[in-house]
Amino acid sequence: MADQHSPRSIQLTDPRALRAYAHPTRLALVGLLRREGPMTATQAADAIGESVASCSFHLRQLAKYGLVEEAGGGRGREKPWRATAMFTSWDTSSADPAAAAATEALELAVAERYFELMARWVQTRAEEPAAWQEAARFGDTVLHLTVAELRELGDKFQELVQPYLERLDDASKRPAQSRPVSLLQLAFPVDAAGRDSHRG
Repeated sequence: MADQHSPRSIQLTDPRALRAYAHPTRLALVGLLRREGPMTATQAADAIGESVASCSFHLRQLAKYGLVEEAGGGRGREKPWRATAMFTSWDTSSADPAAAAATEALELAVAERYFELMARWVQTRAEEPAAWQEAARFGDTVLHLTVAELRELGDKFQELVQPYLERLDDASKRPAQSRPVSLLQLAFPVDAAGRDSHRG
């Protein structure tokens, strides 16, 4: 879940919107538009390996729930679309059973997306320059924290990331050798059976 205090964030509250977003193609499309800027369904199809008809359909569905919008210009499948926000958030502790079930489905879909991206990196890492291979992070650490400490850690993480966020909207602020980097935020309690730290 994106940080709710980040700039240009959209919060999903309607279970229908949560369910609509929980689709691999839609997650890929929103991520693509956020990363690359406005694109037509044809351009998006080329980028994510889907058919133009599929991308066009999913973009229209995303637009119904305010996640994308027409960027202006073009016509039909050649009209460009853009993401309405750089971040998406949702309530992870809803008392509404329908919203809770939809949230669970969305978060599982997002987790699967994370896995796909990580697996792709692992499979293609050897083709990357040595400097990027060495700079990339892959591992986990188990910490014994209180609720307050976990929140404090999350706040500090956001403070570290904040200076780089303006580069999302303004390409002129991106250093010449910069690349899109997926930085995942995963912090949750684990039971005794799951406390194996595989790599530091």
